[in-house]
Amino acid sequence: MTVLEVLQSTTDYFKKREIESPRLNAEHLLAHVLGRKRLDLYLEFERPLLEEELVPLRETVKRRGQGEPLQHLLGTVEFCGNTFLCDKRALVPRHETEELVGFVKSKIEKRASKILDVGTGSGVIALSLAGLFPEASVHAVDISEEALALARENAERLGLSERIQFMKADLLDGLNGPFDLIVANLPYVSRQQHDSLSREVLHDPEVALFGGDSGDELIRCLIEQAPEMLDTGGVLALEIGVGQSEQLTKFLAQKKYRDIESKNDYSGISRFLFARYG
Repeated sequence: MTVLEVLQSTTDYFKKREIESPRLNAEHLLAHVLGRKRLDLYLEFERPLLEEELVPLRETVKRRGQGEPLQHLLGTVEFCGNTFLCDKRALVPRHETEELVGFVKSKIEKRASKILDVGTGSGVIALSLAGLFPEASVHAVDISEEALALARENAERLGLSERIQFMKADLLDGLNGPFDLIVANLPYVSRQQHDSLSREVLHDPEVALFGGDSGDELIRCLIEQAPEMLDTGGVLALEIGVGQSEQLTKFLAQKKYRDIESKNDYSGISRFLFARYG
């Protein structure tokens, strides 16, 4: 079979298994197995593939068809212009979180800010901000040792190990503030939604997905704890779930935050909240 024939048959296979963007998935997996860039495949459509090339491809295609995330199979994910290691130890970074980083950039008023990323996972938010603000003091915490190990590997990969401090913590327990910015993409899915989630999402660690019976419990805990850790006028930046914005905005107001602001993601969903304290 030629490269083009393999792409076509793999695309058809993914369509039958309701894989989103089947052709793109097929191209990514074939390029990964061949050690090529995806666009290089277009120059080799007529090249016959050897059996030793097809064997590993069949295995990865089978796993993708069973719902294993593409990013896990590739072992990496693109985020804010950098390539991060990605596996089952932490949540697969979403495009919405790239938008969060973009909004946060505009909230940082001094380049030497002290920044805290809560629930850092694979470290994409903290490391992206560390790269954007070389003078900042960046700290990142997570309750999962496995996620922190992955974040440290990403820091080393990007040459940022000396720029960021990682620590195991349950939200803000045991930390030393104050911080100019606390940013968090915490679990915000309700446990009641478990059966409605996609096969891909269910490959993420449960500790990174589910925020409790309502979904926003951890976010509310952080909102309550953050004032003691924020410098005067410091910013709390949150990524939240669908339908959570109104109630969390009211909760922020109840807790005496000010300058409360909601931002939509590219899909028009109210996905991010920003607020100052003090």
